[in-house]
Amino acid sequence: MKSYAVKEAYYTLQGEGAQTGRAAVFLRFAGCNLWSGLERDREKAVCQFCDTDFVGTNGEGGGKFKTAQDVAEHVQSIWHAHAAGGRPYVICTGGEPLLQLNEALITVFHEIGFEVGVETNGTIKAPTGIDWICVSPKANATMLQTSGNEIKLVYPQPLAMPDRFEEMEFENFFLQPMDGPEGAQNVEATADYCMKNPKWRLSLQTHKLIGLP
Repeated sequence: MKSYAVKEAYYTLQGEGAQTGRAAVFLRFAGCNLWSGLERDREKAVCQFCDTDFVGTNGEGGGKFKTAQDVAEHVQSIWHAHAAGGRPYVICTGGEPLLQLNEALITVFHEIGFEVGVETNGTIKAPTGIDWICVSPKANATMLQTSGNEIKLVYPQPLAMPDRFEEMEFENFFLQPMDGPEGAQNVEATADYCMKNPKWRLSLQTHKLIGLP
């Protein structure tokens, strides 16, 4: 029997990409295959710009769950505590959610009426049944999931420039400015790239702009 480690689970609005503004429960799984999450390991990590805490299970709504049913019921309780009407939506994220998200959990989510989205780094092939696949590639990481509903590339990454991904099978192509000390410059550079290469659209972290988690 598979158990699940969840860093946090909370209700908010999707802040990025094609579904910006949509209400969802964010289910953040603990763990990642590109970084331990510990600052002492950042310089050796495949992804060195991650700004997310995915270590442990001590976040809001986090914990260890014995079964897929336990996870799904937990997410359902969060949705019902906040939402009235609409199709329930859960966004599985991390860390790297595909280390834990499997067909058993997807099936249970569907059985209780949830639409299932995932935000993955693309290094693990997604299981069947996911309703919305968002891939955010990282430089120096082998990409196995090369199709989906959207690709959301953090920009700039010198070793992961947009033209490398343009022929992949995604419905939507987004560039998202890298956050950090050079954030304002990166927004300007990303906007400029999108204007010159209109296959790509600008994605901003609107949840941060309006003060949502």
